[in-house]
Amino acid sequence: MAELKQFNTPGRDPNWCPGCGDYGIWNAFKRALVTINIEPKDIVIATGIGCGSKINHWVNTYGFHGLHGRLIPIAQGIKLTNTDLTVIAVGGDGDGYSEGGNHFLNGVRKNINMTYFIQNNQIYGLTKGQTSPTSDEETKTKSTPEGNHDSPIHGLSTAIINGATFVARGFAGDMNHLIKLMGLAIQHKGFAFVEILQPCVTFNKVNTYDWYKQRVYYLQKEKHNSKDKIAAIGRGMEWGDKIPLGILYQEEKTLYENLHSEIKENPLVKQDILNIDISSIFEDYM
Repeated sequence: MAELKQFNTPGRDPNWCPGCGDYGIWNAFKRALVTINIEPKDIVIATGIGCGSKINHWVNTYGFHGLHGRLIPIAQGIKLTNTDLTVIAVGGDGDGYSEGGNHFLNGVRKNINMTYFIQNNQIYGLTKGQTSPTSDEETKTKSTPEGNHDSPIHGLSTAIINGATFVARGFAGDMNHLIKLMGLAIQHKGFAFVEILQPCVTFNKVNTYDWYKQRVYYLQKEKHNSKDKIAAIGRGMEWGDKIPLGILYQEEKTLYENLHSEIKENPLVKQDILNIDISSIFEDYM
């Protein structure tokens, strides 16, 4: 049985700003892993660049810290190489929707059995407060002193449209709900995507804990049908006075890795690659 202490990193504590939403995500993440009883040795966390992307420094599992926005292909490569592993990608809204935007769009198209958590603070926190792809219009920052003129990306609807089979949103200010949501996402068989709202207390003075608490509502209480794709896309577009939390969309679909005979029965890491005759492949290219 997995225990919380197994996921702690003694002597190494996070260095996020006091009050940062990343602390709530970090604590919820470790507790979610305990509730679904996965051992640290069976988990790989792939991250990009950003404040929250340092999470694998402080969770005692295997980890791969990649380039900015490149965490999805890293995570998917790990999963396709060893399908026995639980693979989780964690990054920020800038990392996922801007630098990694193309990887995000194409990553969800393949129903690879992995989980992707985006920590959305609507700002570039690590580089000191520029607008991100989720910043509201007219937001004034160091990079947009006259106000942001770009429309914000609706990541949840984008994920649903492009094929993600589990799409949800959590909030760092509601840890109990977030723990359950993260656990369900990791257990889902397919590409699971969860956007997590997390206030940046240093550089975003608008989207605060109180701001969110006045606006969030829970889809479960609204009797939302998570099988209805069109309704789910509509929920994903909601922002401002009402912001939905919970599972927007979920479906069952054949896993990408099960469609490939070469890895369906046996992961690549367990295959004998020294005694394979590839001469016929060379002949095709001659």
